[in-house]
Amino acid sequence: MKKIILLFAFTFGVSAFSQIKVLKNETLVEIGKENSVGLYKKENKYTFNYQDINTSNLNTFRSFSFLDVNGDVMGLYKLVTDGFIDEPTGNVMLELPNDIIELHYEKNYGQPTVQFIQFINKNRKYVGKSQFLNKKQIDKIFGVGTSKAALYNKPVQKTSAPVSTTVSQQNQFNETPAATKQETPKKKSRK
Repeated sequence: MKKIILLFAFTFGVSAFSQIKVLKNETLVEIGKENSVGLYKKENKYTFNYQDINTSNLNTFRSFSFLDVNGDVMGLYKLVTDGFIDEPTGNVMLELPNDIIELHYEKNYGQPTVQFIQFINKNRKYVGKSQFLNKKQIDKIFGVGTSKAALYNKPVQKTSAPVSTTVSQQNQFNETPAATKQETPKKKSRK
């Protein structure tokens, strides 16, 4: 009986005074990654992780996150890829819960590209910039055409209203939305 009490007291004493605690390992699922830009998912929260080319230290990585409410991830993908087809006249601004993101479109070697510009904590003094990405790289980051695209929620495909709302918000940030609509037939006729 003494041995049982001694064993119980020893195990209780060790667990009560231990400083190291094992935490539950919560994993992020990689949706897609291209060079130094990646998209990750944890439950209903999506995180963009990118190497900040705006700093002199090339080991600076930044991220911004948002919840996928009403198909926001696919709405963002559509907004970004629509900018390749019909380039906006200015940067497209998106407000997230903690940050402001600008989509900056530019042609590099004749190919349309996009750059994510992050105003950290909605402060214009702290700016992070991703590398320029083309359409193929954006598809890879969002997992389009891969088995990882199945990680998106199924209701996203059903609701198309938030996507059109997002596209109309893009036109609000353009300086001349009418000029953008007039350029569309010209660009399509070149193809």
